[in-house]
Amino acid sequence: MSESHNQTEASTINHVAETDDTNTVGFSYIKEYILDKSHFEETYDQSVEVNLSPKRYLKAIAFTVAGFLMTFTDVTPYLAYFFIGLGGVEALQVRFNRAWWLMRQMISKSANNPVTITINEQGIHSKSSYIDHLLPWTDICRAKETGEGFLLTTQSLKHYISKRCLNDAAIAFINLKLN
Repeated sequence: MSESHNQTEASTINHVAETDDTNTVGFSYIKEYILDKSHFEETYDQSVEVNLSPKRYLKAIAFTVAGFLMTFTDVTPYLAYFFIGLGGVEALQVRFNRAWWLMRQMISKSANNPVTITINEQGIHSKSSYIDHLLPWTDICRAKETGEGFLLTTQSLKHYISKRCLNDAAIAFINLKLN
């Protein structure tokens, strides 16, 4: 592994606060972790199903063709060149989807900031300086355990919970709630 990854991992470990309390009523697990690049990479790899079909380039081709067709009309050439450029950008986004997604996550406000995850009878609560989100167990329509975490689907969104921020008791509790 690269030295910068090890430093990031070390800094993440230095800022970890972890508790799991099973002696009180119900279960409660709290841990703080850093949303670093390795976390975002894992999230993408575990939650995105990559489509390798040539059909994924249809929008890019349509923008480019529309732009070239506009050059033969009375439409201002700037609009035609805009559509051609838009087709090029769309093609790059399709080709480099993972890198594109990771870049957007790394320039977001939440990147490299701590997040506190709380798992209890109510659900999974994520809290940071920028978000405060509770995912109730009852909102989860579908759940899939991957090799490195849990992919939870609600009516409109997918949520990914990494196992590297969970201990064995938390993993067992999530499995119990999802089954």
